[in-house]
Amino acid sequence: MKDRVKIKRALISVTDKTGVVELAKKLDAFDVEILSTGGTMKLLKKNKIPAVSVSTFTGFPEIMDGRVKTLHPKIYAGILHRRDHPEDIEQLAHVDSKSIDLVVVNLYPFKETVAKAGVTEEEAVENIDIGGPTMIRAAAKNFESVTVVIDPKDYDELLTQLNEKNGATDLTFRKMCSTKAFALTANYDTAISKYFSQPKADVSAAFPKELDLHYSHKMDLRYGENPHQAGALYEDRSFQAPTLLQAQILAGKELSYNNYNDLEACLDMLLEFNEPFACVVKHTNPCGAAIGKTIAEAYRAAYESDPLSAYGSIIGLNREVDMETAHHLHETPFVECVIAPSFSKDVLELLSKKKARRLLSLPEIAKGKVKGLHNYRFIQGGLLVQSADDAEVRANDLKIVTKTAPSKKEIVDLLFAFKVVKHTKSNAIVIAKNGATVGIGMGQTSRVDASFMAVKRAGERAKGAVMASDAFFPMPDGLGVAVDAGVNAVIQPGGSKGDEEVIKAADKAKVAMVFTGIRHFKH
Repeated sequence: MKDRVKIKRALISVTDKTGVVELAKKLDAFDVEILSTGGTMKLLKKNKIPAVSVSTFTGFPEIMDGRVKTLHPKIYAGILHRRDHPEDIEQLAHVDSKSIDLVVVNLYPFKETVAKAGVTEEEAVENIDIGGPTMIRAAAKNFESVTVVIDPKDYDELLTQLNEKNGATDLTFRKMCSTKAFALTANYDTAISKYFSQPKADVSAAFPKELDLHYSHKMDLRYGENPHQAGALYEDRSFQAPTLLQAQILAGKELSYNNYNDLEACLDMLLEFNEPFACVVKHTNPCGAAIGKTIAEAYRAAYESDPLSAYGSIIGLNREVDMETAHHLHETPFVECVIAPSFSKDVLELLSKKKARRLLSLPEIAKGKVKGLHNYRFIQGGLLVQSADDAEVRANDLKIVTKTAPSKKEIVDLLFAFKVVKHTKSNAIVIAKNGATVGIGMGQTSRVDASFMAVKRAGERAKGAVMASDAFFPMPDGLGVAVDAGVNAVIQPGGSKGDEEVIKAADKAKVAMVFTGIRHFKH
């Protein structure tokens, strides 16, 4: 296997024409013969760069509106023949073809096309590239002798190779290009499969029979959950909803694995609320959440829910950070990250004074939640997939099951608390008052323990507050803990065999209780 292979002939056919004129000019300067097609050919000719049309090379015209232009034995013999096999060289001459040493190709914009609103299936089909992936795969397979470049970002490195190696490329570079090429075609085919696997209105199955996921490496992280673990971040470039990978880090050091985990939980909550909302998240759980007339009011109430747990937390805000809010944030001891749609210039100057505090702007927060997504969780040798928990409970969905009915104000707090408990690890209990959490019990194996935890954190603030449970109370004991603390109203899914006993206990305590019929387990 030769390390260096001189490039004498190149085939250039690109949809993304970034930098292609400059590349072709420099290839011409190296006396590389250029073959080309369609729009690329016209662009090269316009810039007075010598190029031979693929039709001239093959002796066969482009047909069917360009659907068939590079699919020809002379092209693939030129790419695929083995330079050290005499039989291949003989057959190449027999079909009157010549070696193609460099393939510069990128593909029709299928993903970009299907991402557009209102795109038809016919438009999608016409943006499925056939010749491009075939040439790329052929060149990538024969990396021993052929260089394949599919990314304009690699043009400079290609030219560096030619400059330093007298018009040749080395094996290491060709292998790297081959790896990128196969990743591109795999990603491209996955996007097509994903498009046609999407459930249509007349299809009952919610999930495809075959699930192909393709993620591109974005960066290595300092480490994983713990320093002895490695970590990395991968990106799904076809994702069409608000994502942390769109966020801009305005200040602070790079994000860690745990930061991303907590920020994801934070973002999920932010997208749930339309009114000014703030949350304080620790280990993917809220330790405080609140709505307010202003974002400053919301943050202050969210932080006061549990200042002790807020140490080293992630803070999320769904409005631009103003100076009043910024002063509260700046006075908060040790904040890992703050994420918001935007920060004003003077706010950014103030909050950037603490160098360890990361500040992230994500304008897409203002767009709110995109429904219909799927959640994925890897298990050993498999993958669990479910539709996202998009269920919303409104006032008219509530079923009052006790003799005492909640007041209008209590209903507002009950609905708020039920939204927050949806984002809290099970078993979960949330105690809230005046649009803010005052006590949260999360991640317990016993609902009674979750109630005890929430009540302990609420303290005197539990008096006159409301309580939300992510799942039903099988017995009155968890309810009793809240009633003893002074809670006035309870929201829970209902549906337990013990419902009647729990309702009786609520009536005896003269506490209002409503059922939602919706459970919000989060494991």
